[in-house]
Amino acid sequence: MKDHKYGKYIMWGVTAFLVIVACLLVALILLRWQMVREVFELIGQILAPITYGVILAYLMSPVYNRLIRWLGKLFAKAIRSEKRRASVAKGLATVGSLVFLVAIVTGLFSMILPTVTESIMGIVNSVPNFVQKISGWIETIFANNPQLETAVLSAYQQGVDRLMEWIKSTANWMPNLETALSSVYSGVMGVVNVTKNTLIGAIVMIYLLNIKDTLIAQAKKIVYGVLPLGPANGLVEKCRFVHKVFGGFILGKLIDSLIIGILTFILMSILRMPYTMLISVIIGVTNIIPFFGPFIGAIPSALLLLLVSPKQCLIFLVMILLIQQFDGNILGPKILGDSTGLSSFWVLFAILFFGGIMGPVGMIIGVPTFAVIYRLVSEAVEKRLKKKNLPTDTDAYKGLKHVDEDRKTFVR
Repeated sequence: MKDHKYGKYIMWGVTAFLVIVACLLVALILLRWQMVREVFELIGQILAPITYGVILAYLMSPVYNRLIRWLGKLFAKAIRSEKRRASVAKGLATVGSLVFLVAIVTGLFSMILPTVTESIMGIVNSVPNFVQKISGWIETIFANNPQLETAVLSAYQQGVDRLMEWIKSTANWMPNLETALSSVYSGVMGVVNVTKNTLIGAIVMIYLLNIKDTLIAQAKKIVYGVLPLGPANGLVEKCRFVHKVFGGFILGKLIDSLIIGILTFILMSILRMPYTMLISVIIGVTNIIPFFGPFIGAIPSALLLLLVSPKQCLIFLVMILLIQQFDGNILGPKILGDSTGLSSFWVLFAILFFGGIMGPVGMIIGVPTFAVIYRLVSEAVEKRLKKKNLPTDTDAYKGLKHVDEDRKTFVR
């Protein structure tokens, strides 16, 4: 009996000690936030190749799994040994996934790089004509008011002159040689680091694709070994839900964006617009970002077309509006379905919140992340309500003043 009482006091003491340690750690983190942030950034830089590899492996998993199933059926009769057949299928599926990834990256760069060079040269050559066109429009619009025409043209010319002076001063790189060299060095090192991390990430991806089943099994083994069966089953089920939401949303968004990019290319080719390939890639890539993606891609694309022809720019904006209406009301729901279960308001909230914290990456993963949080909070609330014998339907709480504690009835 004494041992039991002492044990209880010891547990109280350990709990109090852990709470104090946790409070001290939180206070230390808040007081040394800049240092903590630098430590996390350093860890992030060190683990960048692993992060790249995990992302690539997750994106390539559907391709890898389909190849495994197809190759398993293909070699079912040729290779009798199941173990041998699985080994061959894994090796070929890994090679196939890597070839698929290299083909996509190579194809994108081969399409984009020549177009970017051509587009930059076209923009530089079209600037003088664009300046002259605007002058002509101003003269036409204010033809009946010579004084206002003179004032507007004077202000416009001053603006153009200042712009040209800024370009010339920027082009005069000799006084800023040290800064220019530093910028070039930083840019080159950035490209080298990204290339290095991507190449190492591809190697990590190969390993992860081949051992992902073993890693998942080990994780489940740890969960069932540490937790009681009930909580363990709940945790495994929640992880399945997280995978379903993230996998369904990201894969669906990639397919949706690919279709939108191809559709943009076809329509721009029919309408004989310039910069077709470049703008189609921009629209397709930015479409991955929910809600704001179409606007992010349409604005710079429209500015490019504005330098060539305001009429084509206007037609392009109308075309993008129609494409996005088609995507938002027909194509998107057809591909994504109700993969997140969030209303439009919460989608907007998730994009703004996670985008503000993590930038463009947060805008992409914010919706599935918030969908998971929303689901877990909803399940916890509904579980508590059921324990109190209260309804879980949201409509039941509309117009509610309070709940009678004795009768458990709603007072409206």
